[in-house]
Amino acid sequence: MQSSQPVSPLLRKLVLSKNLDLFGATLILITCIVRDFLGTVYFEGQIQFGVPISELWNYVTRGAYPLGVFSTIGAVFSLLSTRLIGKQNNWGNFIGIITTINSGANDYLFGNRSAIITYPITFFVTLFATYNWHKGEKIRKIDLRYFIIISLSMIIAYGLVYLGFQLFGGLDSSLFFHTVAITFGLSLGANAANSLKYEETWLSWMIYNAVQLVKNIIQMNIANVAKYVFYLFNAVITLLDWKWNGDKDRGQVAVDSGS
Repeated sequence: MQSSQPVSPLLRKLVLSKNLDLFGATLILITCIVRDFLGTVYFEGQIQFGVPISELWNYVTRGAYPLGVFSTIGAVFSLLSTRLIGKQNNWGNFIGIITTINSGANDYLFGNRSAIITYPITFFVTLFATYNWHKGEKIRKIDLRYFIIISLSMIIAYGLVYLGFQLFGGLDSSLFFHTVAITFGLSLGANAANSLKYEETWLSWMIYNAVQLVKNIIQMNIANVAKYVFYLFNAVITLLDWKWNGDKDRGQVAVDSGS
């Protein structure tokens, strides 16, 4: 075991920084307000952008779903979840369980019909992560099991996304199909790796965040575009922190997978 002093105090300070949490949340809120994303609603079977805030409640009373508002709230709490996980705080996994429900509903309304199948999988994987971390899981190094998890996740993702589009519609763009399948596969692999607390969880999230930028630009989900820009930066510093500084409580480097 090494000293409790982290190898890179600056990285650990950034990962644990509450100011960085606040900056990320503020970035999302300001982006959504400036781009008038809060006025996005799902009404009469389609997405409508640019509804004035003063008219938003009127739309809701007529049966509209305030997609922009819930996407923005979900993006902020998802950011909080990710930051807490990076801090090795199990509350991040718990919040992730809740945000998965909100994100799945929003993603479905933004055109990803396979979300009705894929998000329940994410829900149960995150539930398992919460349980496993509660037992005291330690950061571990990459091994063969990690590569098996990543490979199987991509295969399962393509199968489920294709099935979802076939059953529920929406398969009208090959680019959108592959983008959704790849992002779900990366997400599934990263969530599974996170449940076992692999260092490379954050490498998976780096790739995932880059692809998600493309997906959310296609979907015009401005809240998530802002979120994933911040996530790219966060994934880089957290990957280095987990690799160099190890477990938060003991300051030890990652354990071997067999320990």
